Amino acid sequence: MSWLSRIRARLRWTIRYKLLVLALFPILLIMPVALLLALRWGQQFGYEQLYIKVNTDLSVAHDVFVRLQQDYLDRSGRLAESFDFRNELDRADAAAIRARVSALRERAGFSYLHLVGTDRRWLHEDSAAVSRPSPLVTQALAGLPGSGIEIFSAAELAVERLLEPVRLPLVDTPHAVPTIRTLEDRGMLIRVAYPVRGPAGEVQAVLDGGVLLNGNFAFVDAIRDLVYGPGSLPPDSIGTVTVFLDDVRISTNVPLRPGERALGTRVSRAVRAQVLGRGEQWIDRAFVVNDWYISAYEPIHDVAGNRVGMLYAGFLERPFRTGLWQALGMLAGLFLVLMLLSAVLAVLGAKSIFRPVEAMARVVAATRQGQDRRIGPVRSADEIGELAREFDAMLDLLQERNRQIQDAADGLELKVTQRTTELQHRNAELSDTIAVLRQTRKALVEAEKLAALGELTAGVAHEINNPTAVILGNLDLVIAELGTALDPVRDEVTLIVEQIYRIQGIINQLLQYARPAEFAGYVADVDVNRLVRDTLKLVRHLVKNARVRIELDLAARGPIQINAQELQQVLVNLLVNAVHAVADTAGVIRIATRDWDDRGLCLSVQDNGPGIPQAARDKLFNPFFSTKEQGQGTGLGLSISYGLVRRYGGRITVESPPGQGARFRVWLLAVPEFQEDEQTISEQLAHLSTAVDPPPAIAGSD
Repeated sequence: MSWLSRIRARLRWTIRYKLLVLALFPILLIMPVALLLALRWGQQFGYEQLYIKVNTDLSVAHDVFVRLQQDYLDRSGRLAESFDFRNELDRADAAAIRARVSALRERAGFSYLHLVGTDRRWLHEDSAAVSRPSPLVTQALAGLPGSGIEIFSAAELAVERLLEPVRLPLVDTPHAVPTIRTLEDRGMLIRVAYPVRGPAGEVQAVLDGGVLLNGNFAFVDAIRDLVYGPGSLPPDSIGTVTVFLDDVRISTNVPLRPGERALGTRVSRAVRAQVLGRGEQWIDRAFVVNDWYISAYEPIHDVAGNRVGMLYAGFLERPFRTGLWQALGMLAGLFLVLMLLSAVLAVLGAKSIFRPVEAMARVVAATRQGQDRRIGPVRSADEIGELAREFDAMLDLLQERNRQIQDAADGLELKVTQRTTELQHRNAELSDTIAVLRQTRKALVEAEKLAALGELTAGVAHEINNPTAVILGNLDLVIAELGTALDPVRDEVTLIVEQIYRIQGIINQLLQYARPAEFAGYVADVDVNRLVRDTLKLVRHLVKNARVRIELDLAARGPIQINAQELQQVLVNLLVNAVHAVADTAGVIRIATRDWDDRGLCLSVQDNGPGIPQAARDKLFNPFFSTKEQGQGTGLGLSISYGLVRRYGGRITVESPPGQGARFRVWLLAVPEFQEDEQTISEQLAHLSTAVDPPPAIAGSD
């Protein structure tokens, strides 16, 4: 037999190697896979949180950008609507009008501000220039004020004496689209136009103003200070805001060098293609001038709807990346230490099991060959050690019985010899008796040996089964923690892992349903309207993915006493069911609150989906009952919600006319009347009894 065959034979039959393989397999193979998955998930989760933050920062910057446009319009409107200004306009007091317009321009920070006549010419100024054509001016002449973004050419800027501040040399920027341009001489302005009406309400003139964004550092610094205030970023990171004209930074606080802003630099090719080319937002890491930033871009549209630039908010990636890798490194070190410790403990534990078992196997083999051997002292105090000691005692007892049988046989032969002379006539019969006795002795010896071996085999099988079950239990726990990531053995363990998770989930849900008092939370005054708005944030991703519109009609006035987390769980269950009901039709979900006389309030969730059949409505609150596809739920969501509401003295009702959607109403008392009595328990047990018939593997209406 070759050495490879011998190794295979030992691995096949030796319990030592079986136990070591079972103990070390999850540690040396599965735990490294778990470590890699944990590192991958940690990195992905960390960056997802950064992208969520920068998306929020861009939303704030966008709101500030829009609000500033409205502020400039409001300031011009206050002048246009003022009584003194209209009187001066009626009197044609040119000096007073120029003074007021000039004062507003200086005070509000307009780059230019003109009073324009119906023929679009400047009024009461030294120059009678014509205002730049604009839909905003046309709209204002029709009586509607407006504001927006417009791009002025160099010639148009020269008319307003704004050309020199705008001329900006382009700076060669890595990752930007190549260009032959060397100078940006266009201007991006916030333009406002407000109608000035006469005594009869007719439009006499228009206040036409503009705020130049090129080089307007106060504008971007104000947005930056609002979005990235103290404590919003790590000490080594910086928050930046930029306004782009096309792909050129015309106003920014991104540093090019210490003390110098990156004016004239350009955005990268990928960002330009997505934001300016396709009109989509960019939420990702991006190379900004000379470093990587967590960045968010969105297009800026002019008053005609054309994409003319971009608004950017972002912060330096390096401090977050450094902190993330430090945390992942600590996690990897902890995993390695735990893996080493687990391997040592597994080997020591396996040795304490296989050493006594191997000794017993050797003694059994020697006994079968007729040798007199014993296991000897065993230090183990567990069941295996006790079995080894009992095995030695059994062999001692067997040897003593064999000796007694042998002594009895020898004595019998002596007596037969002494009585031979007087029992000659019965010699033949006595010989037969002796032969029978000898056969009986051999049979007894063999019977004792077989009985001992049977007890030993049964005991060994029983005692080995206990530690093997423990090892297999620990293996199942490790596999359950790893989820579906076990690609090398996915086909063998996926079904086991899924059913273990399902059994755990169903048992936990049943415990919570059957004994809700053990899971009761803290009761306090809850503003249901606010709780509804907070809950919508939890299901925002489901609503967005399903293209569902949420309508709110929150008219309840008083608070109620309930556990906020439990009520939020009920609302989440109803919202998830409603989203699933209308996901294929991009429907509408309406959430409403109303006062319930003087008893409390009613919370309703209504959808315009296909509705619920009558047969299903009769079993809707039964555990494990579901109308969803296989694998989309456990069928316990509505059942648990019913138990939670019922415990506080409330109830849940459902209305679903055929083809007209479904409406769930939750009736809640202002002051709960706890129903944790024998009647409620009986109702819950009745629900459980009706839910036993269907197989627990069906998907529930969660």
